[in-house]
Amino acid sequence: MPDAPRAASFQADLDDFLAHLRVEGGLSENTLSAYRRDLGALARSLLRSRFRSYRTGKAEPLRAHLRHLRAGGAAPASIARSLSATRTFYRFLASEGRIPSDPTVSLEAPRLWKRLPDALTVEEVRALLARPDADAPLGARDRALLELLYATGGRISEVLGLASPALRLDLGFARVHGKGNRERLVPFGARAVQALRRWLEDFRPPLAAKSGSDRVFLTRSGKPLDRFQAMRLLQRYARAAGIRKRVSPHVLRHSFATHLLEGGADLRVVQELLGHASIATTEIYTHVDRSRVKELHRRFHPRG
Repeated sequence: MPDAPRAASFQADLDDFLAHLRVEGGLSENTLSAYRRDLGALARSLLRSRFRSYRTGKAEPLRAHLRHLRAGGAAPASIARSLSATRTFYRFLASEGRIPSDPTVSLEAPRLWKRLPDALTVEEVRALLARPDADAPLGARDRALLELLYATGGRISEVLGLASPALRLDLGFARVHGKGNRERLVPFGARAVQALRRWLEDFRPPLAAKSGSDRVFLTRSGKPLDRFQAMRLLQRYARAAGIRKRVSPHVLRHSFATHLLEGGADLRVVQELLGHASIATTEIYTHVDRSRVKELHRRFHPRG
């Protein structure tokens, strides 16, 4: 089978697969882009290889791709992500009758060390949140954004995707849409309410009038703030606060979970607040409480 028709055939299957995920799974465009990248790399690997078809139902071409990733220095987490995308893709092909059987059932994922999530200290978070000038229009926006990220533990896409009706300042709740378009209510406290009220009532209206956007967080021109802009402003405030750690919106999410557990929150509650489908995903945060537990043991155990 010539390369061009083979590539076109793979692309057609990939397009159908992504359409299936978008419609049936309700996955976000960011997740779909990740699938497209990983499966595009698989397609290029197969086209370069001695294996002339990806539809044989055989596992060896896929193992060869994983070996190629490993030889190229890919991290175990990247290989595991690629394998997950490959499994989902081939499961779809098998269910559609496009291949005789699913070849991924015999593939093993690389062993992964659980990477401890980065987190800021409470003092570092206070310093960070104090940096934006709440008396300036964009400073008030930035203060509200940072307060809400830390108060809810929301993903940056969830917080930037908020429309004004999704916020209930009187109740201290936000209605967010997470992965798989799953909706959840997340609470936030008085500091976030105060910052949001300042931004929404005093500074946002004239910006919203420029574009008619209902998004909570807007740029100077009235357009929705995007992830890249949010990342840049967060890093700028982190430098101004003298924080030497790598700071990102996800680090604020990690800090939220870490500080809740250190304060005694139940793991299941943290799971619900973070929007994790599985408790196993949340369990990575249990390491953060070890130092606190050891200190309590030392203080209160008779032979501590």
